Amino acid sequence: MENLPVETVHEECCHTDKGERKSHHSEEQKKALISRLNRIEGQVRGVKRLVEEDTYCDDVLTQISAVQSALNGLGKMLLEGHMKSCIVERIQDGDTEVIDELLVTVKRLMK
Repeated sequence: MENLPVETVHEECCHTDKGERKSHHSEEQKKALISRLNRIEGQVRGVKRLVEEDTYCDDVLTQISAVQSALNGLGKMLLEGHMKSCIVERIQDGDTEVIDELLVTVKRLMK
C-alpha cells in the first residue's frame, strides 16, 4: 500500500460551491486513492473466489478481516486529511457546526 503523507494526499480538501460540497484532490492524489481502492476491489473478488471454491471458513474470514483492515486504513487516511484541511478551514471561517458533522462521521466510522 502506498503510504503518502497526509499533507501530500490532502493539500486542499473540501469546499462549498453553490451549496455543493466537493473534495479537491490533485490527479496524483486521486491516482493514489484509486490505486488503493483497486487493490481492495481485488481483495473482495478474491474473497468471492474463495467462497465459490468452498474454501475453509476460517480462511475466508481471515481474508474478510484483511479487506476490512484495508478499508479502515483508507478511511483513516481520508479522515486525517479531512480534519487537517476541511475541518480546520471551516472552523477558521467560523463554521463550528462542522464539529457536529465530524462527530457523526467518526461515530459512523467506528461502527
